[in-house]
Amino acid sequence: MAKRRRFPRIYFGWWTVLAGGILSLWGHGYYSYGISSLFIPISSELGFSRATTSVAASIGKFEGGFESPLAGWITDRFGPKWIIFVGTSFIGLSLTLMYFINSLWSYYLVWGLMLGTGVNITLSVPLQTAITNWFVKKRGLASSIQLLFSGLSGVLVLPLIAWLITIRDWRMTCLIGGLVMLVVGLPLVWRCFRQYRPEYYGLLPDGSTTEEEAADASQMIERGVAYAAEVEEIEFTLRQALRTPAYWLLIVTNACHALSGPSLYIHVVPFLTDLGMDEVKAAATLSMLVLASIPARLVGGMLADRVKRNHLRFLMTAAYSLEAIGFALYLLNQTMPMIYVWFIIYGIGSGAGMGLMFPMRARYFGRKAYGSIQGIASLAMVPAGIAAPIYLGWVFDTHGSYIQGFTLVAGLVAFAAVLSPFIIPPKPPAIVTDIRDIV
Repeated sequence: MAKRRRFPRIYFGWWTVLAGGILSLWGHGYYSYGISSLFIPISSELGFSRATTSVAASIGKFEGGFESPLAGWITDRFGPKWIIFVGTSFIGLSLTLMYFINSLWSYYLVWGLMLGTGVNITLSVPLQTAITNWFVKKRGLASSIQLLFSGLSGVLVLPLIAWLITIRDWRMTCLIGGLVMLVVGLPLVWRCFRQYRPEYYGLLPDGSTTEEEAADASQMIERGVAYAAEVEEIEFTLRQALRTPAYWLLIVTNACHALSGPSLYIHVVPFLTDLGMDEVKAAATLSMLVLASIPARLVGGMLADRVKRNHLRFLMTAAYSLEAIGFALYLLNQTMPMIYVWFIIYGIGSGAGMGLMFPMRARYFGRKAYGSIQGIASLAMVPAGIAAPIYLGWVFDTHGSYIQGFTLVAGLVAFAAVLSPFIIPPKPPAIVTDIRDIV
């Protein structure tokens, strides 16, 4: 008989979503959003140029491209729990060590290498895979809730970081961030993550129930595959996915979209302070952008659960078009009020795009090799993630303005919008292999 374990009345997958959301709230609050407030204090005290300071974030993107395929394969093969535990430890330790850095090499080592590694193996492919494994018909809702917490980090944690910097300094602010991640994050991972998909524990995805108890784990796995097939979800291996045009078109569009976010989050506060804002108000303005994205993340995920697989590409087109429109409106009318219009429209489009991205890839290629499929995609997107923040820093150092850089980013996001309608769902593979056949 398939062994049934005792779980709380609430479907266990929702505890994974909640824990993943809290990890994202704090981790992205520092790494993705907080760097915008930490940027100038670090560069000023240590004497770095803006391009030089931007390199640390690009180191994380660079190594993430090579770590993601390995992390994805390990997650598919052995489960996400322990790799997320190790990554959470890295995040806590590296933020703690930021208190002690005094040189460029130590900054690159701690923020770029160590913190980048922690975020890459905690808050990206393994976390997405953990949620994907436990949900099918409610996957968009589940992933959007986790993304909602990630967005709240820009609304709650970013202003907190800016405030802590003003009353203490950037070193103590990082130390507090590291201790919180170690004391709160590690117990959450221990209690709220499991190694395998729910069928191994006698459960179906989404908390769905079955009248008859499965005779063994293999029968339960077959029921899970049949359950996913109800929404046209077919299990691809990594090789089968790599042979589809949809896989590579998704990579190109996602890369053009993904480079805009880190570029803005790193450089927006310096951009706004150059225009005369104080740092706290600039951080609050960036929080407004993130706040506009939060309901859109939830709506995007919920729509991903409700529309046909073939229509997801049109939702993605609409989301990316809004991002490009936001950029264009400011570039055509560079006034302070138009900055708020830009951030709100861009935030809505960005949030909807994030809410759609992960469910769309899972709807196209299934669950069994999701970590490996997403990991290879992350590797292919490395050049954009590395180049964009450094390029914007170089543009400012060279021209004294970010406008040229923002114009290029806007053009690439518009290109993603034009390309998205052509991401047609892949045909089922000629042979649907065993659920354990990942590659």
